[in-house]
Amino acid sequence: MKKEKVFPRLMHYAGKHKVLTYLSLILSAISGVLAIMPFVYIYFIIRDVVQVAPDFSKATDLVFYGWMAVVFAILAILIYIGALMCSHIAAFRIAGNMRIEAIEQLTKIPVGEIEEEGSGKLRKIILDSSSATETYLAHQLPDMAQAILMPFAIIVILFIFDYRLGLVSLIPIILGFLCMFKMVGPKMKNDMAQYQNAMESMNNEGVEYVRGIPIVKTFNQSIYTFKRFKGAIDNYSNFCISYTKRCRGPMIAFEICVNSVFAFLIAMALILFGVKATDQTFILNLIFYIVFTPIISTTLLRVMYMSENTMIVEDALKRVDSVLSIEPLKETSNPLKPKGDEVKFDSVFFKYKNKEKYALNDISFIAKENSITALVGPSGGGKSTIASLMNRFYDVEKGSISIGGVDIRNIKKEDLMNEISYVFQDSKLLKNTILENVRMGKKDATLEEVNEALKLAQCNDIIAKLPEGLNTIIGAKGTYLSGGEMQRISLARAILKNSKIIILDEATAFSDPENEYLIQKAFQNLSKNKTVIMIAHRLSTVKNADKILVVNDGKIVEEGTHDSLLKEDGIYTKMWNDYQKSIKWRVKNA
Repeated sequence: MKKEKVFPRLMHYAGKHKVLTYLSLILSAISGVLAIMPFVYIYFIIRDVVQVAPDFSKATDLVFYGWMAVVFAILAILIYIGALMCSHIAAFRIAGNMRIEAIEQLTKIPVGEIEEEGSGKLRKIILDSSSATETYLAHQLPDMAQAILMPFAIIVILFIFDYRLGLVSLIPIILGFLCMFKMVGPKMKNDMAQYQNAMESMNNEGVEYVRGIPIVKTFNQSIYTFKRFKGAIDNYSNFCISYTKRCRGPMIAFEICVNSVFAFLIAMALILFGVKATDQTFILNLIFYIVFTPIISTTLLRVMYMSENTMIVEDALKRVDSVLSIEPLKETSNPLKPKGDEVKFDSVFFKYKNKEKYALNDISFIAKENSITALVGPSGGGKSTIASLMNRFYDVEKGSISIGGVDIRNIKKEDLMNEISYVFQDSKLLKNTILENVRMGKKDATLEEVNEALKLAQCNDIIAKLPEGLNTIIGAKGTYLSGGEMQRISLARAILKNSKIIILDEATAFSDPENEYLIQKAFQNLSKNKTVIMIAHRLSTVKNADKILVVNDGKIVEEGTHDSLLKEDGIYTKMWNDYQKSIKWRVKNA
């Protein structure tokens, strides 16, 4: 994506709300200039009092000056409130549009890419990065307009009353800018990127750690078991401490410079100009500068944070762009409809991103229509990768995958999703009612259709024991189901979807014997007159498959039925013998 400056990039997401952003900048700048005027009128009050002392009755304009100071202060506040109202409306719309565009992109990119990026990282990018732009647009950008315009107004006023004191006032300002540049110079852009990377890594590893808490507790381990999470925390901590120490000196010097302008003025007035108590004009001008200089420190702080916040937003936009720049699945301009449900892998090669070794190497097989094809083999051999490619979680590098004689890359994405149901090893249920979770398989399904799907998936016992039946909320602050129960609900969703091709990715992995029996019965209902691709480690589930493919090291090394493979005395035979030994294993009393 072509690199653009921060403001034009943000305006890209603004749409019709651009005018509100521009209006907020104008109003904020006007408010900043008006906010200077009360200081001028306060000076006029001090001047008149000093000039007429001790006969204060001659100071006839004090009330007028006081009211003018109040009027300008109120006017500045009201205009600034108007600026913030405009900026907040625009900021919320822009941040919302960024999230919508990023989430729409997630629906277009391969699911495998999403898994590789990590859900924690993507969540942080979509939510936190857009939130950074929201704060920037709502508050910091209007303040930036003031920070840009006010220095010019301040410099003009500094030189109107006494150019000598004006020049002296600029000395600590320049020193403050030099200290500021030490902190927010070009190196800070790299520091901000490192900071966000450290936060992103810690967030991603934190999500993975939370998911693994059951394992940690089961085996009585501590946080240190998750070395990557601890490493991410240490990396974040070390960077923050190092960065803080580097900024400590320049920040102290900056604060001293910008907050001691008045002291600097008094010292220079006494040393350089030899001010005498009788020099009333000079004394009055000096009083004005002492009253006025607090604005300088406020303005300089805004300038400093303006630079820092711009870098933060620039980095946030880069991270959003990193999601938007992920290559989406290529859609054909001339989609075709499958002519049947036969699945064919033809010399398929595939490797994961940033990996040199191929995960799949010259995979070829045919899963015939209305048949069950089982994928078995050692862990990491490539079974799940084969299933993922069928759903276009990734695209193949070489070769082709076809359904009904049509390359899946030439099938419309929605049609392909309707053609295939995927039952994951780790059941995916949303925090919603059971009814809506099952209806994800068919949005317009009637209540009768949902109940029939639940019945076929052997879920009647689950529904019967729940307090609100189908309307029971699953998940956080709701009702929690066991792994086997969640799997059966997922199977009901797949049955309701009624796709012609079913992929079962080790669907009984986390089930107890009772749930496994019920899931197997649900499989029979799900797989009737379907083309089934089944991944399994429990070989008893694939014994009756029409074809068994043994996958090892990215290749199909054996192929046949259960009986024919046992005659070959190969990998499948060894796996079957090991499986038989495992089911006979018992814990003996001492």
